Amino acid sequence: MLSKEIKHRALELGFLKCGIIPVNIFDEYIQRLDERIEAFPESRELYEPLYKNARQPENAKSIIVCTRNYNRYKVPDKLKGLVAKAYLFDGRIPYSQEYRETAEFEASLKLLGINVVQQFVPARLAAAKAGLGKIGRNNFFYDSSHGSYLWINTWVVDKELEYDAVENDFHLSACSDGCHKCIKACPTKALSGSFLVNRGRCLTHLLSYAKDVPDEDTRSVMGTWLYGCDECQDICPMNKDKFTETREFPLLAEHEEYIKPERILEMSEETYKSVLNPRFWYNGEENMWLWKCNALRSMINSGDKKHQALIEKSCSHDDPRISKTAQWGLA
Repeated sequence: MLSKEIKHRALELGFLKCGIIPVNIFDEYIQRLDERIEAFPESRELYEPLYKNARQPENAKSIIVCTRNYNRYKVPDKLKGLVAKAYLFDGRIPYSQEYRETAEFEASLKLLGINVVQQFVPARLAAAKAGLGKIGRNNFFYDSSHGSYLWINTWVVDKELEYDAVENDFHLSACSDGCHKCIKACPTKALSGSFLVNRGRCLTHLLSYAKDVPDEDTRSVMGTWLYGCDECQDICPMNKDKFTETREFPLLAEHEEYIKPERILEMSEETYKSVLNPRFWYNGEENMWLWKCNALRSMINSGDKKHQALIEKSCSHDDPRISKTAQWGLA
């Protein structure tokens, strides 16, 4: 009965679905990491730190998994091809409705005598094992109504609950009919067969975690993206017409002015730390150079001549990574 009450509260607060599974998913996560390292040894250093997330917390008994859709929000025309939709409509932002409702759900768990011992688990794997949807060839999690435009919340708790039937076959059957559109659309060829992705080549990783400027061949195929990438999701037939765009995401219009490539390139450190980084935080407070390199490369790949003066000006920038990117653009 406790599981039923948990699920009822989750749906009441706006989550789409809620599932509950035992904690043995951590063992399978280790297996998945082993497979990624074997397939992409060049990205070993990026996968190895994730093993710490596979350690089962003390007192862990169950995993609660909830999904929520973000395809109801309107995508600003000026941000299409610049910022991935998942980051535009991030439910972890404190002033969002999703953040408030998640906090309410966690408060409900406490009132039921359930303690959260950890929030992170491999979310897509957990949601698929709980039967809330399937994983596609592009490694995103799907349900039939909202495609892959979903956020997943997870909680590892200290109480044994009634569990849902654990799914073993959790890959999308629709991906087995020869469709490889996502793989063909991947700009950096990070996607490969058998539901694998090379994290070190993924555009989202390169845009937020790169320690240096990517090589010239990679830069030339990265398009205009500044933060995240939607290529493999937008090309997917199962995502066709899934964005309803019926609501405005709070304060997105106010941030929109700061996300213009030319604005980023001339942005002060104070503005970056007080406005841009708190909203889009993956790049880190000390990595304004990465935003500026991304902005430069975006302007260069756009082919718009109006940016030429800014690109030329950046050729003499104090940061060698920024000047290197600008010089490549002019060349």
